[in-house]
Amino acid sequence: MAELATIARPYAEALFKASGSDLGAAATWLDELAVIAANAQLQQFAGNPRVTAEQTFDVVSGVAKANLPEAAKNFLRAVLDNGRLGVLPEIASQFRVLKNAQSGSSDAIVYSAFALDGSALTDLAATLEKRFGRKLNLRVELEPELIGGVRVVVGDEVLDTSVKARLEQMKVALIS
Repeated sequence: MAELATIARPYAEALFKASGSDLGAAATWLDELAVIAANAQLQQFAGNPRVTAEQTFDVVSGVAKANLPEAAKNFLRAVLDNGRLGVLPEIASQFRVLKNAQSGSSDAIVYSAFALDGSALTDLAATLEKRFGRKLNLRVELEPELIGGVRVVVGDEVLDTSVKARLEQMKVALIS
């Protein structure tokens, strides 16, 4: 999908420069818009030639959970006027990369068999930051198939300490 990345890059860079010191707030509303834009029904609605960019804007801003700041509305209008609604998820992804590069952190997804409470998540975050050597922005997703333990994905690095992975390792060792 190099084409999407190529289209999204100027939008992400422009938003990054325009956001200045308010990168966290911009990332929050941009992520929300990206989730909304990824909806297949919205894509179909926006792709209808009889639907105007303003009608699509009204639908997207109406679905948003929080009131969008003026910068978000202006950005969304620019994206819609150029027919780039489908690129919003990639714009959000590239914006996150730029934001993380500036702050020296990385996004991490923690797959866990069970919900993690506050103290367990804090301890896990400290251990993972020490292991990966950088600040991590953790997001937890439940995956009951793991049976126990966690699997952590940071960029292209994976740390799998789940029971499922250990059982697979034992299976391979027994078969060989």
